[in-house]
Amino acid sequence: MRLRIATWNINSVRMRVDQVARFVAEQAPDVLCLQEIKCREGEFPVNAFVEMGLPYLKIAGQKGWHGVAIASRLPLEDAPELGLCREGHARCVSAKVAGVEIQNFYIPAGGDVPDRTENPKFDHKLDFFEKLTAEMAKRDPKDPLIVTGDLNVAPGEHDVWNHKYMSKVVSHTPVEVAAMAALKASIGFIDLPRECIPEPQKLFSWWSYRALDFRMSNRGLRLDHILASPGLRDAAFRLGCASARVHDDCREWAKPSDHAPVSADLVL
Repeated sequence: MRLRIATWNINSVRMRVDQVARFVAEQAPDVLCLQEIKCREGEFPVNAFVEMGLPYLKIAGQKGWHGVAIASRLPLEDAPELGLCREGHARCVSAKVAGVEIQNFYIPAGGDVPDRTENPKFDHKLDFFEKLTAEMAKRDPKDPLIVTGDLNVAPGEHDVWNHKYMSKVVSHTPVEVAAMAALKASIGFIDLPRECIPEPQKLFSWWSYRALDFRMSNRGLRLDHILASPGLRDAAFRLGCASARVHDDCREWAKPSDHAPVSADLVL
């Protein structure tokens, strides 16, 4: 059985529900994890998701801001709900699909000043990572677990358009890179997109709206991730190599999100 998992910071699900439907029709994800849905649970376009073949939903909404959701072709079971956001934002949602636990996160961006003392938003971001890492360290690495979403860190020098410049900018500072490394090391998470597109090849999932032609400037960052537990290694490599990609063509669509979807396949 192939289980295709996709993650996408959609930057308003109601505004871009037609783009979601197009992506689902073209790429056939079995599970779609969304961030920044920017609506409350009752405002989520449920009927549209039923029509596109993703009728099973877990939604954590918030008025006007944040919000995350999991939409699935397959029935959803409950999974541990991780209350990691000290501000009470809707930034976490979880479910179990076909025996695989999926934890979907929208980690805070962190503001502009990379200093925990001077910038509460940056402190909040690192606090979120610390709590998530501590939670993951309690898990059994053999359990089938996916951590995914907009984690708002570009972890490697080839995950940013300019490593030296971006090392001073929130999303790629050394303390954030270290926080992401600690999360991956907690149970030995496998970075599925990087397994498919190894360094030193550049790999981005976000491009600023400021660029008139995002491909020409290509000042991107890899902020969106799909991390698999060691318990899913066999499923991820069943066909001999991992299958994952960034769907950067979606960034070319009219009035797109600034993030592109990322997907990965498991063969269970």
